[in-house]
Amino acid sequence: MENNKYFETIKCDDFEVFNLDYHCKRIANTIGLNINLNEYIYPPSSKLLKCKVTYDDSGILDVQYDEYKKRDIKSFKIIYNDEISYNKKFLDRESLNTLFEQRQNNDEIIIIKNNIVTDTSIANIAILYEGTWITSKSYLLSGTTRARLINKNELIQKDINLEMLQKAKKIALMNAMIGFDIKDDYSLSL
Repeated sequence: MENNKYFETIKCDDFEVFNLDYHCKRIANTIGLNINLNEYIYPPSSKLLKCKVTYDDSGILDVQYDEYKKRDIKSFKIIYNDEISYNKKFLDRESLNTLFEQRQNNDEIIIIKNNIVTDTSIANIAILYEGTWITSKSYLLSGTTRARLINKNELIQKDINLEMLQKAKKIALMNAMIGFDIKDDYSLSL
């Protein structure tokens, strides 16, 4: 039996570590172990860091820190794939990377599975539609920022189709590093 490896990407800034409770919950949901990440994460500088915690079914394997530089994302290629599965944050991202390679001249992809907008290759997505921020009930990965914003009632869950995406006033990408990143000026490519 293959031993899968997983990872968490955790934001560290000015020696502060963000949203550990949500990362601990996702680890528990992934491998069934309650791991206190406070025992493993010690940011080595005050810079904005991306902390990558690698783990498997037995526990934490590695912790690495890299200075974080946000990607400038303004254009999206719509990619249809009904077979994609990324319900755990697997270290092996080959299925996502293969889809990302299809972006052509765009900065990022938006994956549509079974006619529902799911995620990008690096983030969950929300749209401002009819005055409300919504995120699809059908997503690929249960993101920590997505979960936090739903718990705070700042997002509602409702499946998003392509027509809704095209009519949206704004979109937002969300992940542990960028938070809720609103895009006012963007393009969609079919």
